[in-house]
Amino acid sequence: MRKIRKGDKVKVISGKDKGRIGTVLKVLLKARRSGTGIWVVVEGVNIKKEHVKPNPQKEQPGGIIPREFPLPACKVSLVDHMNKTSRIGIKSLANGERVRFFRSSNEVVDV
Repeated sequence: MRKIRKGDKVKVISGKDKGRIGTVLKVLLKARRSGTGIWVVVEGVNIKKEHVKPNPQKEQPGGIIPREFPLPACKVSLVDHMNKTSRIGIKSLANGERVRFFRSSNEVVDV
C-alpha cells in the first residue's frame, strides 16, 4: 500500500516550490542508480518549459509549453483538512481492511 496516491492533497516540504499545495496527478516508479524511487507529479508544482515540435497527426502545435515535471515523493507530505502536514501510517481495522492514517491526529485518511 502506497502512502501517497493519485488525488491526494499534498504540500511541498523542500526545494524551490517549498510551501506550495496541490493535488497529485500521477505517481511514478522511476529507476535510479541504486534501486527504484517513487516520484509524484503535483498540479502547479515543479513547472518547467518544454520545447515541443509540431505534430499534425495529434493536431499539436509546436512551441514552448509549460508542464509539470515529477519530483521525489520524499519532498511532499500529505495535508489534512486543516492544511497541516503530517506523517502517514498504515493500520488494519477490525474488519481486516488496511487504511492510511495521520500519525499526528490518528485520523483515518481514506474511509
